[in-house]
Amino acid sequence: MIEFLNNPVYYALLTGDAAKAKGSSKVKFFDPEVSPFAGFHEQYIDGFKDLHQLLPEGQNILYATRNEIAKPTGWKLIHFIQGSQFLYPSTNAFENNFPGITPLDHQHIDQMIKLAELTKPGPFGKRTIEFGNYHGIFDGERLVAMAGRRLHVYEYTEVSAVCTHPAYLGRGFARLLIKHQINSILEESKMPFLHVRSDNKRAIDLYESLGFRKNGNMNFYFLRNTG
Repeated sequence: MIEFLNNPVYYALLTGDAAKAKGSSKVKFFDPEVSPFAGFHEQYIDGFKDLHQLLPEGQNILYATRNEIAKPTGWKLIHFIQGSQFLYPSTNAFENNFPGITPLDHQHIDQMIKLAELTKPGPFGKRTIEFGNYHGIFDGERLVAMAGRRLHVYEYTEVSAVCTHPAYLGRGFARLLIKHQINSILEESKMPFLHVRSDNKRAIDLYESLGFRKNGNMNFYFLRNTG
């Protein structure tokens, strides 16, 4: 395993996403409209205490770790997801043939949020698009599938928010969008990675068929500051 991918949120906030980082020198987080992710160095034992003091009562955070953690003082566990991290350990790109893929921008935000709420690929807010390179597939004026990026950790770029409207499953839209993301990331001399629920066999089968390989577990803790 690559050490900094054991703690991808913290290292993203130190490196590729540093311009979006809020917090202190020891604990860092995104604006909640961008992402609920927060992180700190694994060896820093006061991370949750600092976040509790920096963030307002009622604010949620999402903490990613390879480990299992006990509920920290001052926080309520809202939801726990057991996930897996996958890498694309290759420099092989796909044929640049991506019919029907459209760049997404702020005029599409409402549709993007509705699609994410329906399909639940992970947290998606009004400013999540600021992570960049979102593309989608439309049926007329209706957004029916999308994918983009999220964490930028040194030379690794995360593929994220891969989702397809349930009425359009089985048409290869997710496969097409992921191939497009892989190619664009490789063109930047970066390596794609992603996270997925461990029980999402459909998605895992797709990712593995495209060449992704598991790089370990990743647990996601949704926590709320109880004040």
